[in-house]
Amino acid sequence: IQLVESGGGLVQAGGSLTLSCAPSVSIFSIDAMGWYRQAPGKQRELVAGITGISGSGSTNYADSVKGRFTISGDNVKNTIDLQMNSLKPEDTAVYYCNIRNYLGVEVDDWGQGTQVTVSS
Repeated sequence: IQLVESGGGLVQAGGSLTLSCAPSVSIFSIDAMGWYRQAPGKQRELVAGITGISGSGSTNYADSVKGRFTISGDNVKNTIDLQMNSLKPEDTAVYYCNIRNYLGVEVDDWGQGTQVTVSS
């Protein structure tokens, strides 16, 4: 499965960005996916995850982004979006989307990443 991220950029602290992940398959065939990020010199970490997109769905977030970030599916654009509000300089990283389960089969597909830079 191919994934293409978009929406990254430079924003001032307190600002907002929306990242989009466009898979090469219908988002309703994806059972589990997540947004990750990796800052320079740090390990890649899970930022937000979503399961059951075709149904009621459930989400989970890293403590550092709870209340600020929202992950959701857009069935019109066929994307999984990450709405990021109240951005902080420590949110600066390359953001990646990842699919973990497709049609009930475990996979591990990654996008190329999109850079988010938050200036203070």
